[in-house]
Amino acid sequence: QVQLVESGGGLVQAGGSLRLSCAASGADFSINTVAWYRQAVGQERELVAFIHSRGSGVTDYADSVKGRFTISRDNAKNTLYLQMNSLKPEDTGAYYCNRRQGWGPLWPWGQGTQVTVSS
Repeated sequence: QVQLVESGGGLVQAGGSLRLSCAASGADFSINTVAWYRQAVGQERELVAFIHSRGSGVTDYADSVKGRFTISRDNAKNTLYLQMNSLKPEDTGAYYCNRRQGWGPLWPWGQGTQVTVSS
């Protein structure tokens, strides 16, 4: 049974930074293309960033976060990270990690971590 645990969210002023973490049990991040998603209130969950599996390490980002967010992975800790800089109020939402949609069945969603950016 795969379990995902996201952490690191909080309340921050616009322009600030946060680093999110996602720890997995029952799944190996290093052999999966994994991603961060976010969901604002009343909106659908959207893909924010993803990182390809194994040595590729190729990353890609939603246009709205390019140049501000960085996704990374620590294979030894089986943990996924999202460094978020220059945060904007529109970045507010619950952030989740999971497989990249279309790259295998999604794992059960974790509880997410809430990010709130005040103006």
